[in-house]
Amino acid sequence: MKKKDQVTAAEEQKEAVQVKGKKRRAREAQREIRWDRLDNTAHLFPVIAGESMSNVYRISVTLTELVDRELLQQALDMVLPKFDGFNLRLRQGVFWYYFEENGKPAPRVREESAFPCRYIRQNKNHSYMFRVTYYKYRINLEVFHVLTDGMGGINFLKELTYQYLRLAHPKLREKVGDSLSSDTSLNREDSFLKNYKHSSQKGYQTKRAYLLKGEKLPPGEFGVMHGYMKIPELKKVCHAYGVSINEYLVAVYIWSVYTECMHGMPSERPVRVAVPVNLRPYFNSITTKNFFVMVSAEFHPTKEIYTFEEVLKSVSGSLRSQINRENLEKLFSYNVSNEKLLAARIVPLFLKNLAMRYVYTTSALANTATVTNIGNISVSEEYRPYVEMFHAFLAMSKGQHLKGTICSYGDTLVFSFSYDLADTSVQRGFFRKIAADGIAVEIETNGVNYE
Repeated sequence: MKKKDQVTAAEEQKEAVQVKGKKRRAREAQREIRWDRLDNTAHLFPVIAGESMSNVYRISVTLTELVDRELLQQALDMVLPKFDGFNLRLRQGVFWYYFEENGKPAPRVREESAFPCRYIRQNKNHSYMFRVTYYKYRINLEVFHVLTDGMGGINFLKELTYQYLRLAHPKLREKVGDSLSSDTSLNREDSFLKNYKHSSQKGYQTKRAYLLKGEKLPPGEFGVMHGYMKIPELKKVCHAYGVSINEYLVAVYIWSVYTECMHGMPSERPVRVAVPVNLRPYFNSITTKNFFVMVSAEFHPTKEIYTFEEVLKSVSGSLRSQINRENLEKLFSYNVSNEKLLAARIVPLFLKNLAMRYVYTTSALANTATVTNIGNISVSEEYRPYVEMFHAFLAMSKGQHLKGTICSYGDTLVFSFSYDLADTSVQRGFFRKIAADGIAVEIETNGVNYE
């Protein structure tokens, strides 16, 4: 081939590449990228999240067999495109943060090698706001709270687990098919906006609470302690006290703080525990966005010597007075009303962020801790032989160094402590009280405390 012909061929090839690139860019321009607003609660999380306060929670499932990484990656690759609520990245606008369709390959599934609930850096995670890891028999889903609450996380984890099990067991796949479960919601309604009524009544606490302090675990370490108990035994004790399981466990938490840290003495500040309430049952919602509010269980020791029954009465009374549709509606309507104010909408994002940080700090220090109950998790009958247990727990937040999470599967309930304090006296006091009430407890930890 002559030199002139070689130059011509190279030019033609270059032109073909340019034409191909133009066609690709034209197709991308024609395809409208999907975007979505953050729900009312989600606006806060990007503002306060960072390495020291990740706003990441974990939900995990323990199987009866070892997890295969390649199959788990394949399952995630298959499931993620079906969930618009997870196939997202976070963008920053002039006035608000917003979601945009991600479209990148799913984040890589990795064997767990670090402490849980670490901050999720999107630029190292294909811009996704969740991660999937595994360890031996366990699959872990960690979610940045801006995406969804615990109910949305369970929704996604169950489908990921189902798909994994179908890949691991082809006969199971032949039996049940390969589509999403009929009870899996893909709804992305903003139920806060749908159900709010104009309100000017502030719904959050601002008076300072008693805070747990002390020596911290070494930097980066994260303590986890699970306590397993049988639900029939728990129900029997709660029935004798005349309270619900949730009221009882929150009261035992407060009792352990009162006896182990306050040593049964009066205090200027109350022990106040934030209790998230899932709003879906109260407002007939199946949304996979955040849809919860916080109420507070409070006990203020103003004299010496209280009995557990007195603490329990105070806790159950404060919770029952708040957990009703009318009050819950007032709590979230105040926040939504503020969001919808014209003056608030046109304020630049950086000024909104300053205001939200101030409000968050004030309300965060008004609570000693958070105890959340994500309820009983069920799986479809065909998958039960492969599923042993579920767990969940929360990351630390400002002023809160010891949190509790309740979940159950089958006839077993697990209360999980997550913490960054070296002293575990509150945890020991908690499980001692439960055992003293006649409930057998089996303890499991991740080993940061060797006592």
